[in-house]
Amino acid sequence: MRFGVVVFPGSNCEQDVVHSCRHLGLEADYVWHGDTDLTGFDAVVLPGGFSYGDYIRTGAVARFSPVMAEVVRFAERGGPVMGVCNGFQILTEAHMLPGALIRNTGLKFICHGQPLVVQDSVCEWLDLPAGTVVDIPVNHNEGNYVCDPRTLERLRAERRVVLRYCGPEGVVSDDSAPNGATWQIAGICNERGNVFGLMPHPERRVDPAQAPDTDGQAFFTAIARRLAEVAG
Repeated sequence: MRFGVVVFPGSNCEQDVVHSCRHLGLEADYVWHGDTDLTGFDAVVLPGGFSYGDYIRTGAVARFSPVMAEVVRFAERGGPVMGVCNGFQILTEAHMLPGALIRNTGLKFICHGQPLVVQDSVCEWLDLPAGTVVDIPVNHNEGNYVCDPRTLERLRAERRVVLRYCGPEGVVSDDSAPNGATWQIAGICNERGNVFGLMPHPERRVDPAQAPDTDGQAFFTAIARRLAEVAG
C-alpha cells in the first residue's frame, strides 16, 4: 500500500500527511507537481497549503500543474484521490468535484477543532457509520463551500455529502458551519466515491503525539482496507 502525496509550490501540509501514513504503517512518498507518472502509487493525496501562493484564487493555478492531468487519469481509472483543504480547492478548480470554496463568512481565518458528523455516503475513503461525530481541526480562510441549488440536490440524492459541520453532540444547525458553508458541508465525493475533498485536516488527528484523540486515523485506514480487499 503506497500513498503519493503531491507537493505544489506553496504546499505546507505534505509532511503531516506522509507522517500520518507512516505512523499507521502505510508507505508514503512525495510526488512533485511537475511529475507526470503515478505508477506505483495506490492512492493520491493533495495536501493543504497555499499552492502557487493562491494567486488568482485558491487552487486555480495548481490545477494546471503537469501532475494534475495524471491525477485526473488516475481517478478515472478508479484510483482513490483525497484533497485536504487546499487540495479540496484544487479538486473543485479541476472540475473533479462540483462547487467552489470562497472566503469564509466574516472574512476571518479560522483555526480550531471542529465537530463533524459523518453522513450516509458512497465515499470510499470513510466507512464510519452515519451519525458518527468526529473532531477534526479546520485551518483556512477560504473554506466556504458553495454550489447552486440543483447541484446540492444532486449531491444529497446521490449520497455524495460525506461530512457536515455540527455541534459537539452531532446536531447540525444553521450556524454549525464556522465558514458559512452551504448546507453546512465540510466534505463531498464524486459519483464513484473514489474522489473525496474536505476542508478539515484529518492528518492532524492521527498520531497521539499530536493530539489526544485520533479521529483522523479512519480517513486513511478505511481506504487502505478497501484497497487491500480489492487486491485480494
